Amino acid sequence: MAVTFKSFAARLGAIDILINNAGFSEHPTLARTDPKAWQHDVNGNLNGAYYCAHAVLPGMKAKGGGSIIAIGSVNGLAALGDPAYSAAKAGMISLTQSLALEYGRFGIRANIVLPGTVRTPLWEQRTAKDPDVLAKLVRWYPLGRIVEPIDVARTVGFLASDAAAAITGVALPVDCGLSAGNIVMARELTLEDF
Repeated sequence: MAVTFKSFAARLGAIDILINNAGFSEHPTLARTDPKAWQHDVNGNLNGAYYCAHAVLPGMKAKGGGSIIAIGSVNGLAALGDPAYSAAKAGMISLTQSLALEYGRFGIRANIVLPGTVRTPLWEQRTAKDPDVLAKLVRWYPLGRIVEPIDVARTVGFLASDAAAAITGVALPVDCGLSAGNIVMARELTLEDF
């Protein structure tokens, strides 16, 4: 018998904080993404977040509060490759803002963290294939480094805490400055003597 998200949430009891942290990219270009692949990536990156939020909202509403934090991506802000993944992450931003608008009156906050490249096992696999891949990426980040998992964890911890009690509907980049602008172009055009 299949377990639904609602029955899963009911088994867990009252949920104060939901962190939607599922994501993957298996189709890096539109040319390599057929309709079935598109649906797969959108289901895994966007629809799962909706189902989890849908499952916990009644309990949060009944108890008068809660915090939903999604882990999105800077790919949701700009075209950086992985089109199905990116479209799903853009959808997560809209979903998060919709949750904030509709459920704020019940004391439920919804925010989304938008990491840039994060040093994860996936990137370790890519580094095994191309040892220079991270060095190539780092030059795009104004802080001169990529994101570490602890950077994301600390941000999520803050957003889940009472210190962020007045913060909802925020799409917060945690990206070492990637979304601030094009540092490679800026260095070449205007900051070469800086």
